[in-house]
Amino acid sequence: MKLLIIHTAFIGDIILSTPFIESLYANDKSAEIYYVTTKLGAQVLANNPHIKEVIVYDKRGEHKGLKGFLRMSERLKKYHFDRAYIFHRYLRSVALAKFAKIPERIGYDVSGGSWMLTQKVPYIKGVHEVERLLRFEDFKERKTPIKLYGCFTLEQGVDQLFMKNHVDDRKPLIALAPGSKWFTKQWPMEYVSALLELLSKKEVQVLLIGGKEESLLDISKNHENVIDLMGHTSLLEVYEIFRRCDVVVSNDSSPIHFASATKAKVIAIFGATVKELGFYPWSENSIVLEDLNVECRPCGLHGGESCPKGHFECMRNITPERVLLEIEKALSEVQDEKNSSHKV
Repeated sequence: MKLLIIHTAFIGDIILSTPFIESLYANDKSAEIYYVTTKLGAQVLANNPHIKEVIVYDKRGEHKGLKGFLRMSERLKKYHFDRAYIFHRYLRSVALAKFAKIPERIGYDVSGGSWMLTQKVPYIKGVHEVERLLRFEDFKERKTPIKLYGCFTLEQGVDQLFMKNHVDDRKPLIALAPGSKWFTKQWPMEYVSALLELLSKKEVQVLLIGGKEESLLDISKNHENVIDLMGHTSLLEVYEIFRRCDVVVSNDSSPIHFASATKAKVIAIFGATVKELGFYPWSENSIVLEDLNVECRPCGLHGGESCPKGHFECMRNITPERVLLEIEKALSEVQDEKNSSHKV
């Protein structure tokens, strides 16, 4: 059976679909799994042994507009897929499966163009996104972890990156990802700077993680134990770095999902968004820091360019001292776990 997953959303959404891939493969190892996603999504899914082919849908470039859409649908038609799982709740994704003449088209009941689906899955609010996706094939009882795949070349690349930047991995490694596409999901930069100042007095190694845009953030980072890697890593290198870290601190953005694929302790800072939206860390080694007393949360699914109320209390009430305390707790747990493993 030839199965197609269509998901062209954000990087974090693609990562959260990997438990479904694992479950799909475990359920039928003879099935051929294909995946349509964006250029960035394709980077995240690289090396996944359960995917026969990742098909890039460049909807803002090569496949932009109606002509690009038709070219992609004609390409998909040639594969003769038996079934499509359409995770993206937009008309274009549903129409793509319809125009590709895929006989079984499974998607959410709230999707645009849901009338083109042959099977509708209820979009359940208040549960984690991973659990929602697992319901596409009744895998909901499985606690399937997020799974990303590295390779020897990737490990070598991070080894060289660490050597070039003199990363001291003999010390506890803390990764801090301060950025987000949305302003109201970003912990204030002065708080990030204050946290780095507090951590500069600790025997730890801090790695700043993010893309080129994050490298322009106004952060005071001139500390001996702080290394700025923002803009110097690929997406899967971020995963490999987190795999080596003891603690990862991030806003409600894709780094929490990369980190959830590792054994690192994940500290997620939530401001404009809430856990109930379903995008908190899918990891038992995680904690979400939020102010439950701010009544205007959430102010949107993705956050926004500014605080609608003007006070931004949801983030400002989460102090650097509170985050430091959670980091220290996490490092203590890591040390206890290392001590226990040595005794065994």
